[in-house]
Amino acid sequence: MNLRNCLIAAAVVAGCFSPAWSQSDDVAAINASVQHMVASVNAKDIDGIMSYYVPDNTLFVFDSTAPRQYVGADAYRKDWQTFLSIFPKTVHMEMSDWKAEADGNLAFGHGIVHTVGAMQDGTTMDMTVRITDVFRKVNGKWLVIHEHVSWPVDMTTGKPDFDSKP
Repeated sequence: MNLRNCLIAAAVVAGCFSPAWSQSDDVAAINASVQHMVASVNAKDIDGIMSYYVPDNTLFVFDSTAPRQYVGADAYRKDWQTFLSIFPKTVHMEMSDWKAEADGNLAFGHGIVHTVGAMQDGTTMDMTVRITDVFRKVNGKWLVIHEHVSWPVDMTTGKPDFDSKP
């Protein structure tokens, strides 16, 4: 066997033992999903938003607003619809400091979400929250199974810090 054929055979054998999909591919897929989610919020596209989450009752969310928790995609869809309805025209959301890690079929990510928009009463909402998402790979797609949204609280006043600067 000549050197060329030997190298081809070695590459084929190595390909059989290396994973076709790496952790960096998983993180890239999660990051793309996050960008799609942000774009869906900015477009006020409820179906696009909900495509980020598992579509069943296994979804569990601690949101920044009452009630304390949402169980299931239907309940969280209603929360998102209520949120979007307070902005009669547009809302602008952006994600910063996003970091994700994946291992097998589970992953997590965290970042800072800044949202601005004119509300129905004419005032402007301008708030920054922290977000942590837990993902599960379902049929090859990364979907959020748990989300926690929060902001720091000033312990002396008991009030939330909506600007949330580091």
